[in-house]
Amino acid sequence: MSATKGRILVVEDEREMRALLEKGLARRGFEPTVRGSADEAFPLLETEDFDTVLTDMRMPGMDGLELCERIVLNRPDIPVVVVTAFGSLETAVAAIRAGAYDFVTKPVDLDALVLVLERAVQHKALREEVRRLRRALGGVFADGGVVGESPALRRVYELIDRVADSDASVLVTGESGTGKEVAARALHARGRRASGPFVAINCAAMPEALLESELFGHARGAFTDAKAARTGLFAQANGGTLFLDEVGEMPLSLQPKLLRALQERTVRPVGGDTEVPFDARIVAATNRDLELAVEEGRFREDLYYRLNVIGLELPPLRARGNDVLLLAQRFLEHFATRSGKRVVGLTPAAAQRLLAYTWPGNVRELQNCIERAVALTSYEELTVEDLPERIRDYRGHSNSGQENDVSELVSLEEMERRYIQRVLEAVGGSRTLASRILGVDRKTLYRKLGRRNAGAAEDKDEKSST
Repeated sequence: MSATKGRILVVEDEREMRALLEKGLARRGFEPTVRGSADEAFPLLETEDFDTVLTDMRMPGMDGLELCERIVLNRPDIPVVVVTAFGSLETAVAAIRAGAYDFVTKPVDLDALVLVLERAVQHKALREEVRRLRRALGGVFADGGVVGESPALRRVYELIDRVADSDASVLVTGESGTGKEVAARALHARGRRASGPFVAINCAAMPEALLESELFGHARGAFTDAKAARTGLFAQANGGTLFLDEVGEMPLSLQPKLLRALQERTVRPVGGDTEVPFDARIVAATNRDLELAVEEGRFREDLYYRLNVIGLELPPLRARGNDVLLLAQRFLEHFATRSGKRVVGLTPAAAQRLLAYTWPGNVRELQNCIERAVALTSYEELTVEDLPERIRDYRGHSNSGQENDVSELVSLEEMERRYIQRVLEAVGGSRTLASRILGVDRKTLYRKLGRRNAGAAEDKDEKSST
């Protein structure tokens, strides 16, 4: 049997109108079930599942308004569309107050009715998805702070499970905001070093001299303010994991010392004359293309291969499908609890906007979005109006229907830029794979992306350092 647009329970006492609706909806892809009265229709809701109920307002016995109230009370998951007489605004308002999803007026325009029913079916599907994802929290991959069940994230966790107990260095790559430190913590938590310390440092957040002292430690009197010896982070991570975030920003002059530490498993503190052994697993992360940095002489090739024994590439949020809603629900519960507000979920319309948006700032942007929405909302569910304007108004790649509007035309350069972006989105942000599909080398791809990413990269760097 071919898929239908949805199962519709039609409640209409007039025989001709009932036949017209049954025939018209079936032709337009729905699966209608018709009943001549509300008293006949309501028992069906106890034994069968429908996507929407379409009911006339004026009927003998139980009328449409009472039927709507009973459905809202007993089956609140099923949206009700009410048919009312033309110009009867009071009746329509009463139906909405009773919990109806929408209303249409007589005489019924089948095309307009189909649009209303399609929205109602989608409303039910989105509400069910939000509820399912809410139940799924604490289930698949919710440990270690990472939430998701998409195929893209499953592949990440399959790799993490395989290498968790290894001491091999791991290089976590991905766009800014994809959760590289969260993945590193999950790798630590699932491995045999879980009982040891997890020590993290952002290599882009401090000047070279201070970074060297932080990593390797220093001896007393090594420099002016060194009034006491200090143990470096390599030694502090003994028995656990050392996470080197933004390792691609490490000064070139400091890279040989890091390479030696990784090779020899010892460090020499600044100003010291003895080697200090350490036993820590090294996990590094970057949102830069280190292979390109090696080609351009900004990163040592031998250090790159020493760090990248195992590569772990995190997918961008736009490639993770319904993980957006799982994460949104997790953030919503966290910020609602912290602020003491009763906010339990998302409206279907808000969920739809979150799914449509491309999230250039990835998980970090989503987290900030939900924190803002929880702070602003006056309801128990986040609405579209609680979301930032850029998300509310996002149009994506949809065609506006104005094919002949000259203002919609763009330059060849802009068309190329959009196509490159589409390819990058399709391959989950992998620039190596994108360059193969586009038939250009990576340097050419980076040059083409240069102007587009100049401002964006600066914004991402600013976000990642805060």
